Amino acid sequence: MRSLSQSPQGPDHLAATIDGIEWREITYHWAAHARDDQLAPVFANGGGRWHTWLVLGGRGSGKTRTGAEWVRAQVEWELPLADRRSHRIALIADTIAQVRSVMVEGVSGLLSVYPPDKRPKLEASKNQLVWPNGAIAQMFAADDPDSLRGPQFDAAWCDELCKWRTPDYAWDTLQFALRLGRWPQCVVTTTPRAIPLLKKVMDDHATATTRSRTADNAGHLAPAFLAEMERRYGDTLIGRQELEGEIVEERMTGLWKRAWIEQGRLAARPELTRIVVAVDPPVTSTAGSDSCGIIVAGLGIDKRAYVIGDRTVQGREPAVWAKAAVAAYHDYEADAVVVETNQGGDLLVQMFKSIDARVPVKKVYASRGKYARAEPVSTLYAEGRAAHVGTFPELESQMCDFAADGLAHGKSPDRLDALVWAITELMLVSHTKPSVRSLWS
Repeated sequence: MRSLSQSPQGPDHLAATIDGIEWREITYHWAAHARDDQLAPVFANGGGRWHTWLVLGGRGSGKTRTGAEWVRAQVEWELPLADRRSHRIALIADTIAQVRSVMVEGVSGLLSVYPPDKRPKLEASKNQLVWPNGAIAQMFAADDPDSLRGPQFDAAWCDELCKWRTPDYAWDTLQFALRLGRWPQCVVTTTPRAIPLLKKVMDDHATATTRSRTADNAGHLAPAFLAEMERRYGDTLIGRQELEGEIVEERMTGLWKRAWIEQGRLAARPELTRIVVAVDPPVTSTAGSDSCGIIVAGLGIDKRAYVIGDRTVQGREPAVWAKAAVAAYHDYEADAVVVETNQGGDLLVQMFKSIDARVPVKKVYASRGKYARAEPVSTLYAEGRAAHVGTFPELESQMCDFAADGLAHGKSPDRLDALVWAITELMLVSHTKPSVRSLWS
């Protein structure tokens, strides 16, 4: 549905022809602005009335506004957006702080969808919103699912279900609390992840599902944001999840699980005692060859491995990716470059020396298959002994699709190969012998 703000004459033209009171009513009239996917569907997957409306969308696609406007319509019995009035509503996010900062007080939250003089009253000490007509919305944290025992509701809004730490328990507890009125209903607004609960909810015949992309909400987002996100993540699995709102499945036989990576992810780099740049050279130097995997990782003072950089480049001339690896060595103040020499041997070492003779290079040779080399590294991730500082979409995509065939998405996993060499060097190789720097002496 086309928003009034997208009129050829623009909102200022409309405002000049409508008196202030009427213009305010139009501004806050959701049906006049919402896209079709932001309006509650009539029927569920099975053709009957829905119990759960699952709103799957990319980041910034308007999911929060959709949930807030649905609650407003229920409280006010706003036809045709609601076919009944709700009196007791549950608002649930992973924490109480998230309920307040996003669902209630956020720029698209419940307080923002009302004119200032008609907003419900926030009773922070009681974790609830109270409307003039007596309706009450109570706030709950999915982290404390037992808090949902006792209260009862005729409606609920759950935000970012896929982020909840104990999603199944919290969801099941809520279902027992939805027991008021003729037909209790629940709206779930979330960016999808491949968790079992999400699939269970989607497959329920009483669920109605709508989808939206980040780009669908372009009129309310910074153009530079959309352009940058598309440039960085447009052709990646994480882009499909975070921008397109798709459920990205893991390869069932894969060595890595996304949950391992997510649980260990850090925003800032810890103190590191050693840093290496690992290089997995491409087999050929043609334009269509594999990329040259270049991964930077470090060993923390806590004896854990941390991936801190991905400098992978498209494989062409050896001098191109060798210079990229040397640049990474200096940029990260690394201790050594670790390079697989199955293809090139000592010639690769001499090439690095010709670029910068000060860079210590350690040669490693692949005597086992990719899967056998990767398996002990994946175990470190499973044990929480390896983590990522920041997000590396292409690398993580290869990790989660890598299985016994030695391929990721049907291709040689260049980034993953370099990762394996880096973490093997940091965590699985004894360094009681002379240091890597002595290799040049």
